[in-house]
Amino acid sequence: MTAFLVCGKRLGELHFLTRGITLSQERPMIFSKFGACIAACLLVLGTTALPSAAAPTRYEAENATISQGVVESNHTGFSGTGFVNGDNVAGSSLEWTVNAPSAGTGTLAFRYANGTTSDRPSDISVNGTTVAAARSFPPTGVWTGWTTVTLTAPLTAGPNTIRATAAGAGGNPNFDYLDVEVQSAGFTDYQAENATISQGVVESNHAGFTGSGFVNYDNLVGSYVEFSVSAAAAGTQGLTFRFANGTTSDRPMAIAVNGTPATVSFPATGAWTTWQEVTVNAALNAGANTVRATSTTAGGGPNLDRLRVSGPGDTEKPTAPGQPACSAIAHDALTLDWPPSTDDIGVVGYDVFHQGQQIATATAPPYRLTGLTPDFAYQLSVFARDASGNVSLSSPEADCRTLPAPADDPPTAPGQPTVSAVQATSASVTWGASSDDNGVRAYLVRDHATDAVLATVTGTPPATTAVVPLECARTYQVHVVARDGAGRLSNPSPPSASFTTGSCGTVPQTPTSVAGGFDIPWDVSWAPDGTYALVTERDTFRVFKVTTSGTKTQVGTVPNVQTTDGEGGLMGLDFSPTWNGTTDQEVFFMHTASEGNRVAKMNFNGTALSGYASILQGIDKNRYHNGGRIRFGPDGHLYVATGDAQQTSNAPDLDSLNGKILRVTKSGAAAPGNPFGTRVYSYGHRNPQGLAWDSAGRLWSSELGNSSRDELNLILPGRNYGWPTCEGSCSVSGMTNPKHTWSTAEASPSGIAIVNNTVFVGALRGQRLWRVVLDGENVSTVNAYFNGTYGRLRAVEKVPGAAAIWFGTTNSDNNGNGSPDTIRRSAIQ
Repeated sequence: MTAFLVCGKRLGELHFLTRGITLSQERPMIFSKFGACIAACLLVLGTTALPSAAAPTRYEAENATISQGVVESNHTGFSGTGFVNGDNVAGSSLEWTVNAPSAGTGTLAFRYANGTTSDRPSDISVNGTTVAAARSFPPTGVWTGWTTVTLTAPLTAGPNTIRATAAGAGGNPNFDYLDVEVQSAGFTDYQAENATISQGVVESNHAGFTGSGFVNYDNLVGSYVEFSVSAAAAGTQGLTFRFANGTTSDRPMAIAVNGTPATVSFPATGAWTTWQEVTVNAALNAGANTVRATSTTAGGGPNLDRLRVSGPGDTEKPTAPGQPACSAIAHDALTLDWPPSTDDIGVVGYDVFHQGQQIATATAPPYRLTGLTPDFAYQLSVFARDASGNVSLSSPEADCRTLPAPADDPPTAPGQPTVSAVQATSASVTWGASSDDNGVRAYLVRDHATDAVLATVTGTPPATTAVVPLECARTYQVHVVARDGAGRLSNPSPPSASFTTGSCGTVPQTPTSVAGGFDIPWDVSWAPDGTYALVTERDTFRVFKVTTSGTKTQVGTVPNVQTTDGEGGLMGLDFSPTWNGTTDQEVFFMHTASEGNRVAKMNFNGTALSGYASILQGIDKNRYHNGGRIRFGPDGHLYVATGDAQQTSNAPDLDSLNGKILRVTKSGAAAPGNPFGTRVYSYGHRNPQGLAWDSAGRLWSSELGNSSRDELNLILPGRNYGWPTCEGSCSVSGMTNPKHTWSTAEASPSGIAIVNNTVFVGALRGQRLWRVVLDGENVSTVNAYFNGTYGRLRAVEKVPGAAAIWFGTTNSDNNGNGSPDTIRRSAIQ
């Protein structure tokens, strides 16, 4: 690394001295003076000549095997000697023979033109296996409008056959060439759009990039992209930066590894669609490293697509911690101890969870948990984390209850609240402050008639005003209760004067019971004729048929399901959109199995389930963060919500199925038109739950936050929703903010349903039904119903052909009160 630093210094001096000088002037002298240093530096830094040896290998279409098509050259802009114009029939094909230097993941970039106004999808197969069914090749405007579609697929060492077969009567587009780049097991790729970006934006307007886009640096000194890189072992590794520089000038950057910089040239590439690579060698630490590429001139950096690290990354998870145990239990604290984990590069931390929510981070056992709620039953589990961010599987759970708060004076009662700015769904409430010898830590604004908590204000000290969400067309009085650090509650304030909210539409009415006696009903899916629904039970793996009149009948049990003793088990289900009980009997489920989470299908004839076939595996599982909701969209494809399995690096990783919303066919293949040519539809999710479409066909999803903010997201194809960089809204380039957020205490959202462009969100921890009125792509008003009335709400589903919803409780799970659960119906008026 010393040599790396010295070379960086000398090259930096050379860049400074040669700036603005032509080769006919003083530059020959300078190059002579620094020549020996430059040569030595190139050996250490390993800066490759361009194009580098790691560049993609090009296979011209006119040299491939053509079935039902001809080679032509009548449209300009092609590469090589021509392009292939396939016959306009389904089944016409083009097959390349590709030689891979080693087995690994291949990046396949198809350059094509489609001068029609219609998509020309193609089935892409590798060695006889379809890797992208009906892959979209959308119109390019004109036949000279060449562009690139990129996807990834596994390749074997040596020869491979890659075939593009027309999936529609229009045939294939005109194919120009196929670029193939193989990532062997000895490489790890880090996409620039998922890195930390300072003064730059994520874009996708120049073809040929990998991943979901590239970073366009701001044109100034100091803009940068910083990658978090993991290494399985300490040592020198190659860092290969893939970039494009469509200017005529070099755009050098300072490449800093763990804070130590050296300047590297990023010369002009001729066009912004011409991607090339520069490689430097640097010493990496075992585990976590930072690699920052910072612009050094006013032109900024080049467009940066990707960093490839030559050595294998550290992917080995620590072992699961042993059984935790509690001791020294107080009313607001306890000591948690556990047998430690082991890891190949060492454990650097432990995350402590109560149920699915992180409450502490420790460096080693034992650990003193403080700030706990008095007289409260905690279910604690521990996860180990190594320096690369790999997270272990869960420890067993420890059930620990804090002691009651000691006898002490509670806070004084707050002053009488006053109410102003009364709207249909909210009002502003202000009250007099309380006092306490240990300090007030929260105020609870309650409905005076029911004692239900309408809003909670926290802080040190907390504010004495709040905008409180309320039901429409209802008369209220409210009072306020103070809470101190030990959890003691004050006497209630005097009630406010009564006030009445305005009326509004799409309001849930008092529900009626449909069927009861359930054990954690997780999801509801209606038969296409709307006469009955199927309901899954998470921990029993049973499936029930429930009619509109309330008749409840078990129709079977899903095989191969395993529990995670947390949030996994039998989760989502949905009928095939063409189900009729005879020619189409398919019903789809998402569940936890031995190897992870999977999507499977069974046959249902209206009376009983039979058969079983897995259609999608490879989704990691853990005690928490398993996602689980599945829904067929208006396009007939299946959307699958997957959690990050408590491995946060999964969420931004486009090669992982976790932390995503997937879009697949009924066979589990990538649906045509997906943004990356894979199963991934959107990414950067922590634990998405609800899926529903509004009247304009827009997809909305609820998502569980970590410790601060839960989310309602408008899901758009190819978007990164920010986790783990963002929880809730943030201002990070390339990441999409939620349309609404809640605190985790008032929401912890699960299932959603949309009626008349109003989203109804079931809240678990918040124990209420949130009503979110949509205004196109935005949210207008938000308020809650049934606050604390029915407990934890999970499944929410629109009743077909009616302005009504069914919703189910899950009070029988380990977070509830153990009572049997009920499905209820509420009309929306």
